[in-house]
Amino acid sequence: MSVFWRVVWREVGIISHRPLLWIATIGVPLFSALFMTTIFGNGAIQEIPIGVVDDSFTAISRDIVRTIDSSPTINITHRYTSSSEALAAVRNREIYGYVVLPHDLTRNMVCGTRSTIPYYYHYAFMSIGAQVESTLRTLLTMASLDPIIVTANEMGVSERQIMAFLEPLNSDIHPLGNASLNYRTYLAEPFFFIMFQIIILITTVYVLGSEKSHSKEWLATANSNIFTALAGKLLPYVFAFIASGIAALYVMYGIKGLAPLELYGSLWGLVAAMLGLVVASISLALFTYSLFPNMTIVLSAVSMIGSLGATLSGITFPIASMHPIFHYVALILPIRHFTLIVQNQLYTEGSYGVVWLHAAILGAYCLLPLLTASHLHKSIISGNYEKIE
Repeated sequence: MSVFWRVVWREVGIISHRPLLWIATIGVPLFSALFMTTIFGNGAIQEIPIGVVDDSFTAISRDIVRTIDSSPTINITHRYTSSSEALAAVRNREIYGYVVLPHDLTRNMVCGTRSTIPYYYHYAFMSIGAQVESTLRTLLTMASLDPIIVTANEMGVSERQIMAFLEPLNSDIHPLGNASLNYRTYLAEPFFFIMFQIIILITTVYVLGSEKSHSKEWLATANSNIFTALAGKLLPYVFAFIASGIAALYVMYGIKGLAPLELYGSLWGLVAAMLGLVVASISLALFTYSLFPNMTIVLSAVSMIGSLGATLSGITFPIASMHPIFHYVALILPIRHFTLIVQNQLYTEGSYGVVWLHAAILGAYCLLPLLTASHLHKSIISGNYEKIE
């Protein structure tokens, strides 16, 4: 048996006696995939609790309340006697917004005088606030047109004619990539792979740090070749994470009823991108650990790197709108390049000509450990590796 495979089988033996490693490499990624796929329900925000302050308390105001309450997105759960009472409820997060129907609403509508219906919504929760705002704006616009339509009908003008007059232009909206405006499509896949990268980074640091007490025996198994020692030790984890990543892709794209996304490109393109993410993340963790092999420092560093991916992947906030320095910071994170490749596969026909640069950068992460492996080797030979905490 060659030296390399001796190191590999040594690590396989270690894994077989450590259930925690099975959980970290297989169990946690699969659980995360199922969790992210199912946590968003049907992917639509529904039944957002709001309140109403009806100072008019007339048949017209009650019709407006019924119109608002008919929407599946929002649900009138509370009625208040004053705006201050409703505002206190928003601050206590009992509701996410409220509508005020003024006392002169009916009189103004009957007399043809312009009336204002104020509504307030909690925009600290942007996704919920945006849903409340757009729904109330649409419903109140519809309600404001009802008296005009009724009057026009009494004058012999058809509803179609009056709507053509009031709204001479119609919008024909076509959302691309997420036609159903589904939150599972928006969040499930990106957030899973952000979590997946964090799991890979932390697990890699853990398995390297676990050699602290018998590092010389590990190196001796590899005939004192640090590259053979590292490659043989980490190869089983590369295969384990690739297997769990492929299983996660099947959960998200292959199981009928659970799959949150439509795939326009190639599933094999996603597998190749995921392979690049696994290798790049392990290489980044190895590079960081070899630079200063200290468990406390490195675990903090890789956790920070993984957490930055939630923002700097470009999913939750566009990179172009960030401070210019973060345009470059994003480029050093594997998850950013992985995200661009995956989006190319999800939302287009998957042309690799568009993403060749990002694929090359993911592959280039394999070169990083070459810069610091000698430093790790010296630490093991000198005995400093065994003294670190």
